[in-house]
Amino acid sequence: MKSYFRGRHFINLEDFDREEVDTLLEVSFDLKKKFAMGEATPYLLYKTLFLIFFEQSTRTRNSMEAGLAQLGGHANYLDSSTMQVSHGETAKDTAVILSGFGHAIACRYCNWGYGNRYLTEMARWAKVPVMNLQCDLYHPFQALADLMTMKEKFGRLDRLKVSIIWAYAESHKKPISVPVSQVLLFPRYGMDVVLAHPKGWELPDWVIAQARGNAEKYGGTVTVTDDEEAAYRGAHVVIPKNWGNWVTDQTGLAAAGAVKVVDEKLLAHRSWKCTQEKMAWTDRDGVYMHALPADRNHEVEDEVIDGPRSVVYDEAENRLHTAKAVMTLLMGGR
Repeated sequence: MKSYFRGRHFINLEDFDREEVDTLLEVSFDLKKKFAMGEATPYLLYKTLFLIFFEQSTRTRNSMEAGLAQLGGHANYLDSSTMQVSHGETAKDTAVILSGFGHAIACRYCNWGYGNRYLTEMARWAKVPVMNLQCDLYHPFQALADLMTMKEKFGRLDRLKVSIIWAYAESHKKPISVPVSQVLLFPRYGMDVVLAHPKGWELPDWVIAQARGNAEKYGGTVTVTDDEEAAYRGAHVVIPKNWGNWVTDQTGLAAAGAVKVVDEKLLAHRSWKCTQEKMAWTDRDGVYMHALPADRNHEVEDEVIDGPRSVVYDEAENRLHTAKAVMTLLMGGR
């Protein structure tokens, strides 16, 4: 078990080695057990966390607010539209000032090409831990909760076939940060990871290269395919979720894809939907996961997400316990 976490930033799980992620999981399970038993966990008494949101949130905001309250501290919610960042205040100034007011800063900023840069700049100047509540590239809190959920359901992580599958959606342009964090993390636990999507929804090449490097180091595999059925066949876990397409501009920096949420290219792939028929292709004990909110009857049939194979509510509940583990270790601990 690694025990030196205090004061570190939590922006990308790749910044934490395998043993450190194991520690995060171990603390998450301990906190979940204590929560179920009604046992007090006053590990962060009188500690203050600032939560900055540039976008909407249900699970992330409430897991952080409720989690810190259960640890004895206070989370202060900040809507970026009511902050001076809306008038041009820099990430540096915000980070330095809030560092002097409390014990940690957390931020969600998913705007493509800006979010991760903003968090990284805050971390450069902050005197306290900066936590990534989701940016344009990574969602470490979600990936950690996914890992915890799979460990609960299967009792092991190695040699699980886990398929991250693009799914059709009309609700909004969803970031690539969830599948990126998943495809980077899961091979580090010896999983056989399948990334399936139609042509045009590829993840950046550097993501795939890094994921395959993790797989080689830890005994997992990474397969990229446009064969949806092959991804479902024999899978222990399927995660059918939409993410937006993106292009690379002339400077080599990633830029936004189509402005419209629904266009002809998207409509051509309406069949990429999780159905009962497709779930029948999975392993006998296979489960359906989703970070939520799901675009019901576009990404997934109600019969699947509300059915016995679905573990989405357990997955969502684990956001609370993993959030508490991260806060406890970074804001308290050694």
